[in-house]
Amino acid sequence: MPTLTDARIAELVAPYLGSYAAPANLTAQLSAYLDLLLKWNARTNLTAIRDPEQIVQRHFGEGLFAGTQLATRLAPQARLLDFGSGAGLPGLPIQLLLPEIRVTLAESQGKKASFLRESVRTLGLNTEVWGDRVESMSADKTFTVVTLRAVDNMQLALAAARPRVATGGWLVTLSTEAVSEADNIPLPGSAPGFLTLQQLP
Repeated sequence: MPTLTDARIAELVAPYLGSYAAPANLTAQLSAYLDLLLKWNARTNLTAIRDPEQIVQRHFGEGLFAGTQLATRLAPQARLLDFGSGAGLPGLPIQLLLPEIRVTLAESQGKKASFLRESVRTLGLNTEVWGDRVESMSADKTFTVVTLRAVDNMQLALAAARPRVATGGWLVTLSTEAVSEADNIPLPGSAPGFLTLQQLP
C-alpha cells in the first residue's frame, strides 16, 4: 500500500482546516498516523476504508474540521472524551490539531485499544486510552466535550454520553444525518455528513 507524501496530505486536509493556523508538525504527525493505521488495518479491521487518500479526507479531515470548530469554544486544558474511538477518530486528529487540550480515547475492543496505545506512543502524545466501556468509568468523571462518530447505535451512545458532559459542555457528533435543535454544520468535501455541536445546560 503506497503511502502519501506530506505535501499530498496537506493538500487533502486543507479544505477541512480552512483558515485555521494548524501546528507546524501537523502534516508530519498525520503521515505517521496514516502509516500506522494502514499497517494495523491490514491485520485488524480498524476501518472499512482502505484507500489512503480517502482515509485522510474522510477520517482525518472530518476530525480536523471538528477541531477547528471546537477551538473557538474551548479553553486550554479542556477535557475531551472520544466515545467509541475505534481507530482514534475523531479524537486523535483533534488532539493533533489542539495539543493543549486533554483527550481520552475510550475503546472497549482490545485490539483497537492496543492500536490506540501504539498510536499515542508513536506520535509522542499525552493522550489517555480508556480500554473499557465508558459506562465503567467513575460516575463523577465528566468532560468539557464528548465526541461520537460512526458508533454502532447512535441513540444508545448519545444516552450513555450525555451524563459524561460537564455542565455547560459540548456533545459533538459526526454523522450522515443532521440532529434537530442543535448546531448542524455540513462537512466539507464530497461525502454527505454533518458536524453537530450541542451545548448542554
